[in-house]
Amino acid sequence: MPRPISAVISRAALTHNLLTVRRHLQQSTALQGGRMPAIWAVIKANAYGHGIEPAVQAFSGADGLAMLDFVEAVRAREAGWQGPLLMLEGCFEPRDLDLVTQYRLTLVVHGDMQLEMLQTIRVPRPIDVFVKLNSGMNRLGFSPEEYASAFERARALQSRGVLGSVGKMTHFARADDAVGTGPQMDVFRRVIAGLPGPVSVCNSAATWRDPPLATQSEAQDAWVRPGICLYGASPFEDLTAAGMGLMPAMTLRSRIIGVQSVPAGQAIGYGARFVAERPMRVGVVACGYADGYPRHAVDGTPVVVDGYRSRLLGRVSMDMMMVDLSDLPALGVGAPVVLWGQGGPDVDEVARHSGTIGYELLCAIAPRVPRLLAD
Repeated sequence: MPRPISAVISRAALTHNLLTVRRHLQQSTALQGGRMPAIWAVIKANAYGHGIEPAVQAFSGADGLAMLDFVEAVRAREAGWQGPLLMLEGCFEPRDLDLVTQYRLTLVVHGDMQLEMLQTIRVPRPIDVFVKLNSGMNRLGFSPEEYASAFERARALQSRGVLGSVGKMTHFARADDAVGTGPQMDVFRRVIAGLPGPVSVCNSAATWRDPPLATQSEAQDAWVRPGICLYGASPFEDLTAAGMGLMPAMTLRSRIIGVQSVPAGQAIGYGARFVAERPMRVGVVACGYADGYPRHAVDGTPVVVDGYRSRLLGRVSMDMMMVDLSDLPALGVGAPVVLWGQGGPDVDEVARHSGTIGYELLCAIAPRVPRLLAD
């Protein structure tokens, strides 16, 4: 019999979240008198741990999909996706271009090496690209001083038939805090002024709070790139996923596999981090850091046992964790446990208790945890 742990993936929740984002964009652009941008649904990192194939099915209403792994792009095509596929880090070596043309991929171009690769090839059909500007995040992209020259090199490849559409894009570093997109957006607008082609901006936070091209003439050719919000987690510290109308798409669940009666004063788990302050009943859950649950979760991190809210006790070990059953005398071996997701704490709450973000927890679920499709 397999261990009683699984990650249940809800395609209905994924679809709901995409529709929620689309409705929010419609309301925002209507209020500002703008035009509705197109949506790249970001499915990088195996769709944030949810699986490429379920994401392709659930996001069938997206205008395009975005990722960075070429194997995942092929999986998306093989799963039936016929629309645009954006490769967020572009090509890594010249042989990647064979996959680009075979599977009709759209490329981000963020450096000279990628432009040089494109200058040396013949293609059966033009490749669509977005030339990326480093507007202040200082990660990928051409500097503001380099951008016009890089864009013109791409336009020259367009005139030769190597490239099709040539767009502009950037990525925001502080869309989720009080600074927002303003400083980077000012740089972006200044640098791209007068340059033709579509525009791609906005991660989840910017898509939700500040779609910056909503009132611009470019909006008819604009794309946004929501990611984490499509999976039912929030990019914000001050706004929950539920407050955004989102549903958790992954539920990590397990069961109690053992119960210990621990006298007052005795410790629980590795390192004796937690010491029982009174006689306690402790449930052992079949879930540990080898399954992807964070080892650094603190005492008191919420879990739900058979519908009742409880708490983590002691250090998470490789395959097990302990929870408090002291006030739940009817519950014992076999009781269902929700670590996060539907019927349990949201993943962002668990992440806060672990000093990280929900993105990391969703992406970190280990291959040994079975993914079960709901709906």
